[in-house]
Amino acid sequence: MTLEHFWFATIAVLFVMYFVLEGFDFGVGMLLPFLGRSAEPDGDKRRRLLLNTIGPVWDANEVWLLTGGGAMFAAFGGWYATMFSAFYFPLFLILIGLIVRVVAIEWRGKINNPRWRAWCDVGIGIGSWVPAILWGVAFANVVRGLPIDADHQYTGGFFNLLNPYALLGGATTLLAFLTHGALFIGLKTSGVVRDEAQTLAWRLSIPTAAVAAGFLLWTQISYGKPWTWAIVAVAAVAAVVLVVAAYARREGIAFAATSVAIIGTVSMLFSVLFPNVLPSTTDAAFNLTIENTSSSHYTLVIMTWAAGFMTPVVIAYQAWSYWVFRKRLSVDQIPPSIGLLL
Repeated sequence: MTLEHFWFATIAVLFVMYFVLEGFDFGVGMLLPFLGRSAEPDGDKRRRLLLNTIGPVWDANEVWLLTGGGAMFAAFGGWYATMFSAFYFPLFLILIGLIVRVVAIEWRGKINNPRWRAWCDVGIGIGSWVPAILWGVAFANVVRGLPIDADHQYTGGFFNLLNPYALLGGATTLLAFLTHGALFIGLKTSGVVRDEAQTLAWRLSIPTAAVAAGFLLWTQISYGKPWTWAIVAVAAVAAVVLVVAAYARREGIAFAATSVAIIGTVSMLFSVLFPNVLPSTTDAAFNLTIENTSSSHYTLVIMTWAAGFMTPVVIAYQAWSYWVFRKRLSVDQIPPSIGLLL
């Protein structure tokens, strides 16, 4: 394995971790208006309960996106430049959504005012729904290919990105994250909120499995390789386990199944892409590959040593944080708001 191969695989792993971990964060944010509805004051306590399930971990989960994007920039500068240029507007929307979400989560409890909290909930919703859809659209377009010329410049427009395959990819990530989030809420809460989350996860599991199956089959038939059928099979088994476990209200097994399905889907996209990093629909000779977009060998060596030192530290810290905050939460444990009065 060359260093180019190693870093392509590493970037794939970083994005796998991001989608698995940040996926349930997005799901919780999207489900906030639905599982948090109740007569006041219990309604606000429910919404605070949902936010507390991800409160200790959501910012650490976003580290995987930063490291994935940073690794792409450092290891494959040409890939980073062309992809971010082509996806400038969608990535801008994702960035704005993530910023709004961060601000809304952090500032929601600062002021004890229902209108303030309502606007923050809107921000959390926007910052969860928009990235959940657009990440799927973006990665599906990477696999499908883009109109790229000989200078590796994107020659299409925004609406080139809104093709049926990409929109199906967006629907897949949206439903997967919704289900993933509902199951995470079921794992982290007790009482009526847990019961409602389990019911919602069961209702979401069937459309999620169906849409994901359609997307993976389309990917395999159009862009796949003989050996990637194995990934499709693993993801299919995970989807079946998800539906059965969600029906049986075994949220732990179902959450593991959604995790495997997300891992399989992202692995599938990177597997069918290799050795390209961004195919050209204009001419295959213009494809961006791991060879013609990679940094120098010395750069990759330095990156490998740095990653070898820092990655265990990051994983150990994040595992420790999940262990410390492993207990279930209930509405009864949520104290009265102590924010400033307007």
